Amino acid sequence: MVKSVKQEMAGWGNFPKYTGFVYQPESTSDIQAILEQETGNQIAYGLGRSYGDNALNKDNGMLVLDKMNHMLAFDEHTGILTCEAGVSLADIIEVFLPQGFFPPVTPGTKLVTVGGAIANDVHGKNHHADGTFSEFVRSFDLLLASGEMITCSREKNTDVFWATVGGIGLTGIIVRATIQLMRVETSQIKATYEKARNIDEAFDRFQENDANFKYSVAWIDCLSTGDSLGRSVLMRGDHAEKVDLKNGIREPLALPKKPGLKIPVHAPSFALNYWSISIFNQLYYKSYKNETKLVDLTSFFYPLDAISDWNKLYGKKGFVQYQAVFPKDNEPKEGIRKLLEKLSHEKRSSFLAVLKSSGKANDALLSFPIEGYTLALDIPIKRELFSFLKELDEIVVAFGGRVYLAKDSTLDMETFHKMYPQWEQFMMIKQRLDPGGRFSSSMSRRLGLG
Repeated sequence: MVKSVKQEMAGWGNFPKYTGFVYQPESTSDIQAILEQETGNQIAYGLGRSYGDNALNKDNGMLVLDKMNHMLAFDEHTGILTCEAGVSLADIIEVFLPQGFFPPVTPGTKLVTVGGAIANDVHGKNHHADGTFSEFVRSFDLLLASGEMITCSREKNTDVFWATVGGIGLTGIIVRATIQLMRVETSQIKATYEKARNIDEAFDRFQENDANFKYSVAWIDCLSTGDSLGRSVLMRGDHAEKVDLKNGIREPLALPKKPGLKIPVHAPSFALNYWSISIFNQLYYKSYKNETKLVDLTSFFYPLDAISDWNKLYGKKGFVQYQAVFPKDNEPKEGIRKLLEKLSHEKRSSFLAVLKSSGKANDALLSFPIEGYTLALDIPIKRELFSFLKELDEIVVAFGGRVYLAKDSTLDMETFHKMYPQWEQFMMIKQRLDPGGRFSSSMSRRLGLG
């Protein structure tokens, strides 16, 4: 019998917090035993880097898969890796970067599991060039509510594959996956930094130069106003080759240094406010100059991983990350401008604001990215926040966009249906695979997904 512990759990935003029954299975047979012995519903939980409630399950079960973290097979000639779902991108980088391999798509933290990366169909700074994580998933094994195991790929159980990719854990438990890694010559990025004076200039830079870079993102000052609204620092880059390295770098594939700073306690609620973040933004913008230089992978892809528990900076109440995508064919710049104007007018401070371009959508029914531009904002939990977020939702819907379920904690069912028109097709597959609703989460119940 696999035992559980009653425990309060939260996502990375520390909001919401729910108490449920936490299991730590070490094998597929453990998960099967849990499904047999328990009558309540379950949801998979990886390393807790989803921001909201998509891996939370109030008063029910959460299967924490971090102990199912074994590498199973690797072909050094092709870069094809088979591993358990609890293996993290950090694990993959630690083992395979010294051998010249790197995940071809990575989000802004390496502390995510392979299972979570598939279930949320994560994307990174190269979506405009390479798509989402699922683009490099060859197949995965999915444990169904019945206890049956099926293999899903683009050729086998195709409809289940595309329902599970981005399906936030509702079709079953991903227990192992086969993914493609990419070859790299070094652990360095040849990065180009360029300042933009406002949102118009930032969009011009994206449109002019994105095709020239594999990776592209912009930090954006969400509190600037007037002619400076949306002033940005664009950060683009490509993997450095050996010929790009300085003579002093003797080990081209050396692993970047481990994190050295930890936030020990929750910051007081007043620490991150409009004025402190406004000052930070001014200093941060001024600290950059237009230049091209070599930076290590960790600094370029995972700057916040260098600060352990950085989410505590937002205090005990936590924060929400609001990430929306605006389609290319419906004036995305104006949609993003309206969000920024709303944020600035309401003096809603965001310590982190990131603008990216995104490429074409894939076939996954609930995957987030569509061709256009995305804006991500970290907003502290403060006065009347939820009515404010509802107003942001209305702007996003008006421009034909959607919010990212991996970050969401407040979207209502009606708005979700408008943003994700393929939800009914998803539910048909979900109900066929899981007629009893064994796989459910606090998010899925909020959105009417079972």
